[in-house]
Amino acid sequence: MESMLNKLKSTVTKVTADVTSAVMGNPVTREFDVGRHIASGGNGLAWKIFNGTKKSTKQEVAVFVFDKKLIDKYQKFEKDQIIDSLKRGVQQLTRLRHPRLLTVQHPLEESRDCLAFCTEPVFASLANVLGNWENLPSSISPDIKDYKLYDVETKYGLLQVSEGLSFLHSSVKMVHGNVTPENVILNKSGAWKIMGFDFCVSSSNPSEQEPKFPCKEWDPNLPSLCLPNPEYLAPEYILSVSCETASDMYSLGAVMYAVFNQGRPIFEVNKQDIYKSFSRQLDQLSRLGSSSLTSIPEEVREHVKLLLNVTPTVRPDADQMTKIPFFDDVGAVTLQYFDTLFQRDNLQKSQFFKGLPKVLPKLPKRVIVQRILPCLTSEFVNPDMVPFVLPNVLLIAEECTKEEYIKLILPELGPVFKQQEPIQILLIFLQKMDLLLTKTPPDEIKNSVLPMVYRALEAPSIQIQELCLNIIPTFANLIDYPSMKNALIPRIKNACLQTSSLAVRVNSLVCLGKILEYLDKWFVLDDILPFLQQIPSKEPAVLMGILGIYKCTFTHKKLGITKEQLAGKVLPHLIPLSIENNLNLNQFSSFIAVIKEMLSRLESEHRTKLEQLHVMQEQQRSLDIGNQMSASEETKVAHSASQIDKVFNNIGADLLSGGESENREDGMQGKQKRGSLTLEEKQKLAKEQEQAQKLKSQQPLKPQVHTPIAPVKQTKDLTDTLMENMSSLTSLSVSTPKISASSTFTPAPSSGLGMMFSTPIDNTKRNLTNGLNANMGFQTSGFSMPVNPNQNFFSGTGTAGVTTMSLGAPPTMSNFSPLTIPPASVKQPQQRPTDMSALNNLFGPQKPKVSMNQLSQQKPNQWLNQFAPPQGSPVMGSTAMGTQGNVMGQAAFGMQGNPFFNPQNFAQPPPTTMTSSSSASNDLKDLFG
Repeated sequence: MESMLNKLKSTVTKVTADVTSAVMGNPVTREFDVGRHIASGGNGLAWKIFNGTKKSTKQEVAVFVFDKKLIDKYQKFEKDQIIDSLKRGVQQLTRLRHPRLLTVQHPLEESRDCLAFCTEPVFASLANVLGNWENLPSSISPDIKDYKLYDVETKYGLLQVSEGLSFLHSSVKMVHGNVTPENVILNKSGAWKIMGFDFCVSSSNPSEQEPKFPCKEWDPNLPSLCLPNPEYLAPEYILSVSCETASDMYSLGAVMYAVFNQGRPIFEVNKQDIYKSFSRQLDQLSRLGSSSLTSIPEEVREHVKLLLNVTPTVRPDADQMTKIPFFDDVGAVTLQYFDTLFQRDNLQKSQFFKGLPKVLPKLPKRVIVQRILPCLTSEFVNPDMVPFVLPNVLLIAEECTKEEYIKLILPELGPVFKQQEPIQILLIFLQKMDLLLTKTPPDEIKNSVLPMVYRALEAPSIQIQELCLNIIPTFANLIDYPSMKNALIPRIKNACLQTSSLAVRVNSLVCLGKILEYLDKWFVLDDILPFLQQIPSKEPAVLMGILGIYKCTFTHKKLGITKEQLAGKVLPHLIPLSIENNLNLNQFSSFIAVIKEMLSRLESEHRTKLEQLHVMQEQQRSLDIGNQMSASEETKVAHSASQIDKVFNNIGADLLSGGESENREDGMQGKQKRGSLTLEEKQKLAKEQEQAQKLKSQQPLKPQVHTPIAPVKQTKDLTDTLMENMSSLTSLSVSTPKISASSTFTPAPSSGLGMMFSTPIDNTKRNLTNGLNANMGFQTSGFSMPVNPNQNFFSGTGTAGVTTMSLGAPPTMSNFSPLTIPPASVKQPQQRPTDMSALNNLFGPQKPKVSMNQLSQQKPNQWLNQFAPPQGSPVMGSTAMGTQGNVMGQAAFGMQGNPFFNPQNFAQPPPTTMTSSSSASNDLKDLFG
């Protein structure tokens, strides 16, 4: 990479040094900036051609430089001869002015090192184009290296040279004397220009007499730069030392031959023996046949043969050559017309420009860009010609690349964009708007092109507005969204609302409908649709335009109308419009079809929404119920545990104050049921808490332990007897007060309890099972519960050392029978309340004596709480509380959601019961002394 940079640097440095050394100190550099070496020209290609610019005006020029180092090998007098010849040719060229002659911008300037002068911008010499690259830089420009002459360029170039010679011969009375490819220059536009008047010969006779041109004898001892090129020189110059205008026509024939033969001349001349070569050439010319001119086009072959004739009088003159059919080519005539365009009036120009679009496709692109486009754009200064010139310029722009368009055409169109008169300019631009928006840079579109469209929408001419509205949809996709949203759409809306023309209003609606797809949904809903309600007229065409916009928006996949908009704005606007008196049957049907479609979608969408919402609500309700049930179960479990802990911790206090415990339970249950408490309830709750605190602060009541006196005889073990008698125990009735139907009753979570007591006797643990089976039921008005006699509700498996008590239903329940049904022949013993006085020995003298009759008068919960096991009892688990105990709440109150409900409880085996209460009482007396 570094080597490449160094090589590039050395090349640039060398070129800069060459340019600097070539023109250093020359007065031309005071007014012109010299640029790159681009070509060579003149006699022997001795002149180096540089591009340059004028410092004051920045006008582009070509700088011709002759470096005196080229003639260092010559003697001084030879150098002087060469310099004089070069100076003579430039000075003669400077004095002559003609379109076919190279135009001199600055006369010849001489310095110690060089000669220099400036001309119009130049591309190259014809010799360079034909492949002669002498005196060119080492890196030849690809533009020259790959240059290829088109037929139209060749034809018109030769025609231009012929016209230039005609001017010299007829008007100036001058023989050029050295018409060669080196002295034919192609300017930047591609025109062929004549230069190199080093050996020109003017007529010695007065202008009114026949011209006579003196000729110098050929001197082979002179330097080559002091002699014309003999390969293009007429034979009479050498052989008869004479010249005339026909001598230049021979040179023209030789140039034509070289152009069609890749730059090779017709004869090779030996400059050392010039006379012998020309004698041989003369003999060949006399026998010149068509076979030697096969490379020349057939239509001009005979004319070239005439030009190369040995006899000067046979050769056509320059004026005759300009009129041969070969130059009647459409392209050549078109180019010739452009060169004489400044001589035409507006009518002639307009006729020519109208027919030009038919000719342009037949011409090569380079010819159009180099030759025709500059002539066309030069006419933009004439407003009357712009409508005729502009279509051709835009036609050329279509064939140009984007870079060529930006460089060559867009700068010329800038002032035309701003012209408002004549109005045809605006129409032409609108018709080619897609081209302008495609190739014009975004900044220039925003600054020049779109403002022109905005002016068209606001133009007073209805035709212009209609055309603009019809054309806008064709290039809407090329307009950036902010410009469309903020500038174009508001002007279309204003044109629709403010115009008095029905056509403009309808076209505005049609235009909006076509460009809806380039807008976003919310802009259409918030800006376009509300605008439709502002349109004042009710003509059928306007109404159908409004309907079309609604339908396009409604059916478009990207846009669409929300059901809120449909229900609130669209349908309330469309339905009244559908019954306008001006609408015919088909138009009314169109309205109704759209309205029905909208209503159908509105119904479908809203129904779907409501159905989904209903499903979501149902799912949420089920989740809420599940959460409430889980919370209720957790609350009940926690409440049950706390109630049991409270009972076991304060069993003595509960037995002493059963009413207070009941009140506290009722209060807590009320608190569970009510989300918020009244002031009275809060006061009551506070008192209960104070009372409970007082009870906790008291010393717990402990049963007095009596040391039993060991009997003389061994104590009888009644366990087996009790177990056998349990099976014959019928039931124990506990009478409870009826609960009124209007009262609310919340059962305790542990509605069936198995209670166990373990008492140490004689320092050893004695097992005692006291089975009291009381099937207990609660009846309210309108409530009954049949129970299968084989089902065991409140019983548990007998455990060693544990007394199990079962509660039964009152005798008022007719459908509740004892678990064990004796045979009919056996008479049932009369049931009576069991005497529980034997239990008093368990609690000592401090314990109040409570009989079963008293317990039966208490409420069920209060009664159950008195027999709750103490806290920490090992039977709080599955046997006493969990898997088999809590059936009373399910059966008696229908609480199917109770977490303690288990259908397996109904499959347990019946417990063993006592045969009679009297035998149980006797056994207890024996047990406790």
